[in-house]
Amino acid sequence: MKHQIELSETPQLPPDASQEDRAASIRDALRDAIVDRRLAPGTRLPEAEVGTLFNVSRTVARSALQMLTFEGVVQTERNRGACVSNPTPEEARQVFAARRLIEPSLITMAIGHMTPADIARFRTHLAHENHHKAQRGVAAKRLEIKASGDFHLMIAALSGNAVLEKFMNELVVRSSLVIALYGRSGVSSCGHSEHEDILNALEAGDGERATQTMLHHLDLMESDLDLRPRDGLTLKEALAI
Repeated sequence: MKHQIELSETPQLPPDASQEDRAASIRDALRDAIVDRRLAPGTRLPEAEVGTLFNVSRTVARSALQMLTFEGVVQTERNRGACVSNPTPEEARQVFAARRLIEPSLITMAIGHMTPADIARFRTHLAHENHHKAQRGVAAKRLEIKASGDFHLMIAALSGNAVLEKFMNELVVRSSLVIALYGRSGVSSCGHSEHEDILNALEAGDGERATQTMLHHLDLMESDLDLRPRDGLTLKEALAI
């Protein structure tokens, strides 16, 4: 059953934060809700409601939504306002095509920067992924989904290429939108065994094997997509803690 929340349960912003910092914090909160699929494609994001939930002016709320529009995860229609982007099947294919182009390059660059401490950090992360996967409940599933996306972002962060890392952040969010709309329940999350295989290849310095495993991993994710839409939570429900 869908639950209601009080405004006080919504993430609060520091009272002394600048308007730009407040807008960025709201953008991050909304992006997180999109990444872990609490906000489904097509969900309306009224400026007034966003402002009320975060206790900010409509100007600040509008700035946050404009940031997400620039990233391609929110779309704004004249006289209708903002909503979470609703990718078409063709856009979904393009997202995974882009990932196939970018992630092999990120792997190649990451191998050159990876240290034993980084490997240990990845191992800890995979342990957290497996822990969340073993738990039941909506909260655990959200943590599992976010951790799965974070694995790919950790590789991007090690690449040393800030531009590609930014692209990868946007692609992970867009992938979450695609999977939320077209993915089969419980199957479209990243495979944890595949993550471990990728990490083993990275640790061995085997870029070719890591790349091929990553491409296979992306193929499996895309092959699980279908065209059946899903219902999502309201904006207020999705931002509940």
